[in-house]
Formats: sequence, structure tokens, C-alpha cells
Amino acid sequence: MFNKIIKRGNRKPTKSDEAAIYPYGSSGYRNSGSASTSNVTVNHASRATVPSSQPPHVGAAPTPGAAFVSDPIVECLPLFRDVAVPDRLALFHRKLQLCCIMFDFSDTLKSAREKETKRQTLIELIDFLQSGSSKLSEHAQEELIRAVSVNIFRPLPPASHENTGADNVDPEEDEPYLDPAWPHLQLIYELLLRYVVSSDTDTKIAKRYIDHSFVLKLLDLFDSEDPREREYLKTILHRIYGKFMVHRPFIRKAINNIYYRFIFETERHSGIGELLEILGSIINGFALPMKEEHKLFLVRALLPLHKPKSVGLYHQQLSYCITQFVEKDCKLADIVIRGLLKYWPLTNSSKEVLFLGELEEVLEATQSAEFQRCMVPLFRQIGRCLNSSHFQVAERALFLWNNDHIVGLIAQNRNVIFPIIFDALEKNIQSHWNPAVHGLTGNVRKMFLEMDNELFEECQQQYLEKVAKAKELEEQRELTWKRLEDVVTAKEGADDTVMKENVVPLTS
Repeated sequence: MFNKIIKRGNRKPTKSDEAAIYPYGSSGYRNSGSASTSNVTVNHASRATVPSSQPPHVGAAPTPGAAFVSDPIVECLPLFRDVAVPDRLALFHRKLQLCCIMFDFSDTLKSAREKETKRQTLIELIDFLQSGSSKLSEHAQEELIRAVSVNIFRPLPPASHENTGADNVDPEEDEPYLDPAWPHLQLIYELLLRYVVSSDTDTKIAKRYIDHSFVLKLLDLFDSEDPREREYLKTILHRIYGKFMVHRPFIRKAINNIYYRFIFETERHSGIGELLEILGSIINGFALPMKEEHKLFLVRALLPLHKPKSVGLYHQQLSYCITQFVEKDCKLADIVIRGLLKYWPLTNSSKEVLFLGELEEVLEATQSAEFQRCMVPLFRQIGRCLNSSHFQVAERALFLWNNDHIVGLIAQNRNVIFPIIFDALEKNIQSHWNPAVHGLTGNVRKMFLEMDNELFEECQQQYLEKVAKAKELEEQRELTWKRLEDVVTAKEGADDTVMKENVVPLTS
């Protein structure tokens, strides 16, 4: 029995044992970016230099398979200018290995000297890439991407709504989350950016390391709550899209999947606006005639992005993308306008104001043929907006008549549009509470009168007849109710008389 216990104590730990020892992993985090790492040499005060199979995460919770190392003394390496040119590539490798050491930046005083050494090393590496003094070998490029991956692909902290448990959190009102490690992460992102944009970077070699897996992990990081990180990610991904043509369909598809998950599942993502900015540039470069794939993206992803409650956070970028589609292919105007009407908000006035602003931009790029296909449902909705009790909605709808192109489209199709919109204008003139809306309505009404006096009088006559008919129906309805009340009252009186006659007097 004793021998069995000794053997059991000396056996190699299994994966389940390691999971029990290192219970951190991705639980409690929104994503868990992983990356293969290189051998790193670290000098320690209490022992000789030893190689580690994984870069140590200093001062942070260990990940499965990572060695936990405390209080390292980072090796001080010479500057590039202090070594001979043939030896600089080897020094480049050593500096990359040093940058694989991870620190806990939540404690500013912990390992301060080591953090500063790493920071200076990253600055040197960036300058080395920018100078182009030595062309990177394939192995050096592999090590560079590995060092970048070790630093940026990490579990993101829980989002603010996950910490507080609140359902409705407005990021515009809350202070943005600022990652304490950003001064260090910014240099890592700058290093990656310089590598991607460098003219010395051979895409045939680089695409082996900046592959689909790398791109997917970059896209996962767009959910970071730190706006500075998202800004760098936006720039880097856009440069990757421009330089690596082989990745373009994959990147578009991966962004689509993020949108689908956001629209139909979570309705929570921090980087929708930045991803839309990238797509705005991509859409601008679409060739004509437009591929069916791009039209499906418009219908299945972009238009449904109007649905989430948080559309205000990214509406400016979304509106730009939508308008780009219409400017590229004017035949898409009918699809876009009907899509906006489909997702038109019913109880959210602030969203309605945004929709009206976007509608004006779309109509400005719309030609007469496409306008005629959708003008009836469009102006029915505009008529409802004119009568909105929320003055900003009514006011924004009336501002459409300040646009000369829209007024021109209306004038060409006034025989259809005037009868639809006339009732709403008359109701505003008679009963809207806001004086600004009242005044703007008068201006639009005057514009209609000057545009076509005969049609205006015809619409006015139809409106008066409709009002008179409605008044007559109301009087008939009141008269019918009065008769019913009289019948009920007479019946109740008759029933009381019958009951009194049937009462038998009590005898003593």
C-alpha cells in the first residue's frame, strides 16, 4: 500500500489535474484568446537563468500550462546601434523573447523597473522596424507575430453590465473603461501596425502567420471596452484588409457573423461602430456591377442593425454605410427605404429622429424611378411623424422640405403625395401644441399651395368633406348611443312596475 501511494505521488499530472491546479482559463471572461509562445530566458535574483516553456505571466493569475514566476529580473540587452549589423537580427530575436514576459499592470508599483525595461525594448523594436535597416527573416517574422499574440490575445475583463447586473447601461453616460495596461499594449499594437504597413513585409510570407486564426482573434478584441484599443484594432484590421487580398472574403464573412450574433442574440458589443467604419471604406471600394454577395450583406446585416435599442451608439457609421450603397447603386434605394420602414421605431422618439436624418441622406441619393416605387408607404410614415406629439420628431420630418432634391421629387409626384400628406398638415395647423411645428407646417402648406394651386384646393375640398363626414358619423354614433340609453331606461322602468304589482302584502 505504501509503495502504491509513493508511485501515485510521483506520476505525471493529467490534464484534469492541471485544470484543478489552474482553475482560471476563460471562465468569467467574455473571450479567451490563446497564442503559442516562445522560449523566454529570465534572470531571477534567487537562482540561475533557466529556460521556461511558456512566457511567465508575472504578478497575474496563471493560465493552464503557464509557469507562475514572481519578481523576475529582466535581462538588460544592448541597443541596436551598439552591436554590429550582422548581429542585429539575433538581438532582435532576444528582444522579442524579452517582450513575451507578462506583468500585472493593475499594481503600478510592482516590477516597475522591469516594466520600464520592457517598454524601452518595445520602443526600440518599433524604431528598428521603421528604419528598415535589416530585412526580417521568415523566422523573425514568426517570432514577432508570436510575441504580439502573447501580449494582446488575452481574456477581456467582464463588461460593465456583467459587473453591475444592469440590463440597460448607456455607455455615453458612463465613463469609458480604460485598461491600466494600455501604455504597454499601445506599443504592442504599434509594433504590429508597423509590421503590417512596412514595405519590406512580404505578404506571401506574412500571411502564414497573419492567418485566419489571427484575424479572428483580432476581431474578438473589438469587444474591448477601451476605446483606444478599438481605435488601434480598426486601423490594423483595415490595413490587413488592404494588404492581404486573400483574406478579404474571410474578413467580410467574419464581420457579418459578429453582426448576426449582435442583432439576433446578444445586442451587446463594444466595437460595432469601429467595424462599421472599416466597412464604410470597404463599401466605397466595391466595383460595379455590385456582386450579389454585397447586396445580401446590405439586406441581411446592415439594415437589421437598425433594430437594436443601442443603434444610437453607432448610427452615424451605419448611416454612412447605407448611403454608400445607394450612391454606388441607385437601384438599391427602394430596398433601403423599405428596410428603414420595416425597422421604424414605434415608441422610441430619439431613434425616430435618427431614422428621419438617415432617410434624408438616402433620399438625396435617390433617383425618380426608385422613389416612385416606395413613395406611398414612405409618405404615410412621414405623415405619422408630422403628427407626432414629440416636437423633435415632427420638426425633423418637416425639415425634409428644406432639401431641394427631395422637394423636386415631391413636385414630380405631387398628385400622389399631396393627398397622403395633406391631412397631417391640416391637423398640425389646427391642433399641434408646439409653436415651432405649427410655423414649419404653415411654410410647407404654403409651398404646396404655390406648387399646384388647383391640386391644393382639390385636396382641401376632399379634406373638408372627410371632416364633415367624420363629424356626421360621430353625431350618428352619439344619437345611436342616446337611443340605446333611452331603451334601457324604459325597460328598467317597466321591470320596476311589474315587480311592484307582483309584491304580495304581508298579513299579520
